[in-house]
Amino acid sequence: MQLNPPVLLAPMAGITDLPFRQLVSRFGAGLVVSEMVASQEMVQAKPGVRERAELGFDQGNTSVQIAGRDAQWMMEAARMIEANGAGLIDINMGCPAKKVVNGYSGSALMRTPDHALSLIEAVVNAVSVPVTLKMRLGWDDDALNAPYIAKRAEAAGIRMITVHGRTRCQFYKGRANWAAIRETVDAVDIPVIANGDICSANDARLALEQSGAAGVMVGRGAQGRPWLLAQIARELFDAPRVDVPQGTALVDLVRGHHAAMIDFYGGQLGLRVARKHLGWYMDQANTVPQMRREVLTADTADKVARLLPLALLEHRAMAA
Repeated sequence: MQLNPPVLLAPMAGITDLPFRQLVSRFGAGLVVSEMVASQEMVQAKPGVRERAELGFDQGNTSVQIAGRDAQWMMEAARMIEANGAGLIDINMGCPAKKVVNGYSGSALMRTPDHALSLIEAVVNAVSVPVTLKMRLGWDDDALNAPYIAKRAEAAGIRMITVHGRTRCQFYKGRANWAAIRETVDAVDIPVIANGDICSANDARLALEQSGAAGVMVGRGAQGRPWLLAQIARELFDAPRVDVPQGTALVDLVRGHHAAMIDFYGGQLGLRVARKHLGWYMDQANTVPQMRREVLTADTADKVARLLPLALLEHRAMAA
């Protein structure tokens, strides 16, 4: 399995929704991954869950990530997602969140490899599209079993593996250990993707050198910078040049992203969900605190649209 370019957008709860994935895709990414979808809630149509698996215009460039601990729910969710047109399905074995782990899903599955493999086999056998796996180095420093699980996952039919260079017990503290991913790279013949703390092309280059991975997955580094993956792809994999939007082009991009979120979520919910993205854009633009507050407390989409030129342009020089 090959991705061109091998620069992927990580699944991030509450962030990699359809509007953001489409924006990143337009700049250029080998693959964008949905927010984690709880398999049982997907099948049972819990409000708001199926929307996380929406594919939009670029189905072949989207992977939908599922999580769970029961093979039947995982299989049914995978079949539904395949029927909707997803090009890939990813299994979550890396989420460190207490809510997920306490449900014996996400990175908790790394503590029970036999059960984890039964889920992997069930999903692989349920669908015809490629199935991939995302995990961490292990549960803690005493159980760095990613290479062992990867080798068994490959034998079960997994086509690609992403490893976040931390253990579950680290959560997001410290720095990702890209060199530790190399043991998983050496254990399998399928592509391994390095993930964790990749916020620039230089980070990506170092991650590839230290891990020997076939590509990189970018998460938090893309917040407020949906063009970052395309920049990395250009510098490391000779992908087409992408101009970073500046001036009125940046205002138009942010306005478009905001409008897409309002359209996707609806008025009031869209305003709330979009605020974190607006905050990240304004972080990049060095927006002064007063204008930032005005944008983030605006109660209509029209008001946000009117304020954005002030927040992203006129106040940038003042903040410098």
